[in-house]
Amino acid sequence: MDLRAVCTAAAAISTWIATGLGAQERVPVTEADFLPFNEKAAAIGQLLFYDPILSGNRNISCGTCHHHDLGTGDGLSLGIGEGGFGLGPERRAGTGASRIRKRVPRNAPALWNLGAWEVEILFHDGRVSISDDFGNGFNTPAGGDLPDDLDTILAAQALFPLNAQFEMAGNPGENDIAGAAHDEIERVWDIVSKRVRTIPAYADMFIEAFDDVDGPLDITISHIGTALGDFENSEWRSYDSPYDAWLAGDDAALGDAADRGRQLFFGEAGCADCHSGPFLSDQQFHALGLPAFGPGRTRVFDPTARDVGRMAETDRLEDAYRFRTPQLRNVALTAPYGHNGAYATLEGIVRHHLDPKTMLAAWMPADARLPRADWLADTDFVVMDDARERDRHAAALDIVPRPMDDTDVAALVAFLESLTGTYSITGRLGRPDSVPSGLPVD
Repeated sequence: MDLRAVCTAAAAISTWIATGLGAQERVPVTEADFLPFNEKAAAIGQLLFYDPILSGNRNISCGTCHHHDLGTGDGLSLGIGEGGFGLGPERRAGTGASRIRKRVPRNAPALWNLGAWEVEILFHDGRVSISDDFGNGFNTPAGGDLPDDLDTILAAQALFPLNAQFEMAGNPGENDIAGAAHDEIERVWDIVSKRVRTIPAYADMFIEAFDDVDGPLDITISHIGTALGDFENSEWRSYDSPYDAWLAGDDAALGDAADRGRQLFFGEAGCADCHSGPFLSDQQFHALGLPAFGPGRTRVFDPTARDVGRMAETDRLEDAYRFRTPQLRNVALTAPYGHNGAYATLEGIVRHHLDPKTMLAAWMPADARLPRADWLADTDFVVMDDARERDRHAAALDIVPRPMDDTDVAALVAFLESLTGTYSITGRLGRPDSVPSGLPVD
């Protein structure tokens, strides 16, 4: 790694922290704020990201839920994973024996700028983080079974959707990956690696990109994770928005409404209490009191379809219902909003932040973007009928009301829209037209 880049990035972050965000120190984001990447590995990652070969039934890819055309998301509150068909808001829950058994419990997070040096924790609940706990550089659901030669957190996180039943693996009995996912996580990765290295075009690319790969048998899940991570890091760097132009010294870049929104964001609206730093996230966890619905990300002993957020990873009561603060570049492209996509518009999520209890009371199930699945209807909103769970959820709230009128809300939305990039929003390499497996590309 480039030590000079590390020091430059650290100095920039320190400046943001030391000066206080209320002062709006104008420190532009630069390439030095991001991890380095291997260009040839990123080119492999572009193909793998859209190749269904990584999924159990060879019918879904990373790109299905994190698509270039959908702001690196899927446009749904809760995703439709393995067993569904279609793309984005038009995706459907499947039919017959192959239909989905469960919605993906959380909203597909955006991928913009996750290759920044400051990002040390990923997923809504932070279940992948940089750590020395297991001697492999990361604290993940795999514990000590995670390979010890992954260089970045993006490479580590890329491996986990592959073994998730309702995301990419499929159901037990459907394929060898799904069976392995309920047995031993390393077996999933061995199967995936074998699938990839037996495709000659992939093998040739890995040999060219990695010094330690001399032949197909040398390709491991670490090489695959690294390729995916390098692609995500290099593809979705966005800091060319009107707001970034303002940071670089162009006073006229924002316009009156967005500039008023910027002042509110970093001032009396209190947004910067959590959305701080160069990428507008404190990389911490907070409880927002968002409407609860969906299957939840339940643990074995959970009594209902609930989602306790960070507490599921830490087992600390004080972490209940807290979720990671998202970064905000291109936020206008990544609806719906919240860890479960509760709000379909920027105005909705802004109003919730300003008055969470009132918005929670007014929220209706019809506000969620959930493709129809009649066999799941009884459980989609069952958590809302649990009075005790509702009370526990409402009691864990880290934000306080901030009285704002409609003009103020409109200004805040205008500022958030000013975070949308220009040329960067199409990605660097883009979506491939085809992939080496020959399988269809979403």
